[in-house]
Amino acid sequence: MTNLSEIPVGIHARVVEIGGERSFRRRLMEMGLLPGTIIRVIRHARVGGLVQLEVRGCHLSLRHSEARALTLQPA
Repeated sequence: MTNLSEIPVGIHARVVEIGGERSFRRRLMEMGLLPGTIIRVIRHARVGGLVQLEVRGCHLSLRHSEARALTLQPA
C-alpha cells in the first residue's frame, strides 16, 4: 500500500483509507473518493504541487500534501 503522491501516471489504484482531519475526509468523500473507489492518476504537476486524477469519470486535482493522506493499493 502507498499514498497517492507516489502513484505513477496512468496507473489505476483502489482507495483503501482516507486520513487527515475530519472536514478534509468529508470533503473528499463528497467528491466521490470513498474507500473502495478506483482512481487513475492523470498527471503530477510539479509546478503548484498538484496531482490530477480521474474519479468516477470526473477529474479532480489535489495538492501533494493532501494526496499523501490517501492510502491506495494497486487495482
